[in-house]
Amino acid sequence: MATFLYKLGRFAFRRRRYVALVWVALLALAGVGAASASTATSSSFSIPGTEAQKAFDLLEQRFPGARADGATARVVFKAPAGEKMTDAGHKAEVRGIVDELSAGSDQVASVTDPYTAKAVSKNGSTAYIQVSYKVSSMELTEATREALQETGADARGQGLAVEIGGDALQAAPETGSTEIIGVAVAAVVLVITFGSLIAAGLPLLTALIGVGVGVSTITALASVLDLGSTTSILAMMIGLAVGIDYALFIVSRYRAELAEGREREEAAGRAVGTAGSAVVFAGLTVVIALVGLAVVNIPMLSKMGFAAAGTVVIAVLIALTLIPAMLGFAGKRVHGRKARKAMESGAEAAEKPNMGTRWARFVLRRPVAVLIAGVVGLGAIAIPAASLELGLPDDGSQPTSTSQRKAYDLLSDGFGPGFNGPLVVVVDGKANDNAKAAATRVSDTVRKMDGVAVVTPSTLNKAGDTATITVIPKDRPSSVKTEELVHSIRATGGEITADSGAEVLVTGATAMNIDFSQKMNDALLPYLALVVGLAFLLLMVVFRSVLVPLKAALGFLLSVVAALGAVVAVFQWGWLGGLLGVEQTGPVMSMMPIFMVGVVFGLAMDYEVFLVTRMREAYVHGERPGEAIVTGFRHGARVVSAAAVIMIAVFAGFIGSGESMIKMIGFGLAIAVFFDAFVVRMAIVPAVLALMGNRAWWLPRWLDRALPNVDVEGEALRKRLADSAGGPDGGPGAERELVRV
Repeated sequence: MATFLYKLGRFAFRRRRYVALVWVALLALAGVGAASASTATSSSFSIPGTEAQKAFDLLEQRFPGARADGATARVVFKAPAGEKMTDAGHKAEVRGIVDELSAGSDQVASVTDPYTAKAVSKNGSTAYIQVSYKVSSMELTEATREALQETGADARGQGLAVEIGGDALQAAPETGSTEIIGVAVAAVVLVITFGSLIAAGLPLLTALIGVGVGVSTITALASVLDLGSTTSILAMMIGLAVGIDYALFIVSRYRAELAEGREREEAAGRAVGTAGSAVVFAGLTVVIALVGLAVVNIPMLSKMGFAAAGTVVIAVLIALTLIPAMLGFAGKRVHGRKARKAMESGAEAAEKPNMGTRWARFVLRRPVAVLIAGVVGLGAIAIPAASLELGLPDDGSQPTSTSQRKAYDLLSDGFGPGFNGPLVVVVDGKANDNAKAAATRVSDTVRKMDGVAVVTPSTLNKAGDTATITVIPKDRPSSVKTEELVHSIRATGGEITADSGAEVLVTGATAMNIDFSQKMNDALLPYLALVVGLAFLLLMVVFRSVLVPLKAALGFLLSVVAALGAVVAVFQWGWLGGLLGVEQTGPVMSMMPIFMVGVVFGLAMDYEVFLVTRMREAYVHGERPGEAIVTGFRHGARVVSAAAVIMIAVFAGFIGSGESMIKMIGFGLAIAVFFDAFVVRMAIVPAVLALMGNRAWWLPRWLDRALPNVDVEGEALRKRLADSAGGPDGGPGAERELVRV
């Protein structure tokens, strides 16, 4: 592989104008496709194989007039102290708003009058209007949203508190500012790392081109493939991350080859042949992690994974082709002014030990102490992960300043906490034509259960074969008691089904969230086994070792569990919540563990491959294990640290978001990258390698023969260059010989 990539790097360097033109053309083509594509609607969210989804689909069939996934809104009113919502003036005001909402948009399906629907609290202080829409929240027009938001302006003037909740005001996540912060920090880190604006600008430019091609392609195909807005956000986040990383490693290796006195084209070929091999395998681990999301069997998540994986593939191709082409345009300016003057004068500056060298030597002197400190430290931080509770955020986790949160609190105060998460019990009596009798039995049984506040009378469809019952729990939607109530209703429903033949199903947003959390929880171990197992095999091919990949996988698991512990401590327990702007503690988002495993695993293996490949290269070329560790850190520590700081900055930018879900993702990914890059890869990895010595690179002979030799460290390339030139390092004759091959 190294030989093929060497020739590819030289070709891209020589034919740089054509290579650059191809990528610009692809970017333009993708941009035109995105601009001309029809606007995508929201991606349909489904959870195949769950009871909530089965009931949801049944409602779509049996109640065709009411779209089950249509957006909803609740306009909540609170009377001033000493007054009631049943007062004549307030009643007239509210009924006027009902008429306004009904006529305000053709997307409105129904609007309930609180005085006829019994939507006034017992003490008369609170009332609400229920608005149902014909389309999902992402398909609502701006005019419809504005009509809803302007509701109640006159009522507020009369002293009424008016707040709006529900998913109708839920807009697509905004992007832009966080990415700008990440790119700005990346630029600063790259300038410090390279000491040259040209060298710092290349990774940024090529990463942005790669993200542009990837995200534009996703946008162009969004309507055809039913891709949601979050798909392009994940692709942008991952594409920006790996795009900068991969370019950073190849530019760094190119500068090192130039410093050894090689010609620019030869340096480009060797940089792509060696660092490029690591890029290919690092990219493969990321692709495995993202495509592996299909194991969860949630279509939306699978599409997000495939789209992001496609962006990673583009980042790898750009690193192998566009980077050497751009290096050809950059000339000698990839080095800072001082380095260029030294190279032009032919003076060889004495190589001083850098920070990476000094740190590696420190670890070699005290490997046991460093290993214990790293493992015990991460182990202590991981302890809260044992109390992990999974759930999905609702309006109760919104910032207290938002109208959604205020509406949530008003409903909780007026009607009880469970009112914000009603359960819908669906009774299917089509088989035995007994829907009404079965629904009555279900209502009577559920009404007696602990944790139930209200059970509404059943509603039959036109055919009379299906009934729905609304159950209001006593506790808030994300509480453990509400989850237990859902399981109790389902257990009782199973008994009624056995007796009467009528099928009883529980759905609604709360039940859907519970099922989603359970499905994510059940998929975590199979997903981990698949991703870590495939990556273990891949790393075994790369490093020709059994113990190095095993150490890499165990180190990754330690850093992810520690990061989950930190997330639980902050977002579930509230530690440092004030500092990070966490206003409401609650369960950790259901997607967080799998999402963190997928994203962080890919980045962690990047750092492992780039750092340890250089050690392996030095070891194969004759250095002792300890010397190889120092060599790896001398060449790789600075670059890996820079890449990690850039990633942490990109992810940490999301902590400032007002959305608790985005804030949690940003914090979790940033802290996970910090733990993995600086504790696992920089401390635990060299300590373990130092303790294992030569045994770290042990591979049974039969396995060595069975595994393909991909020559990531470039040993075959070096030998071929040396043989062609008749010398140890190769020369012009070698270059011409390889180009002809």
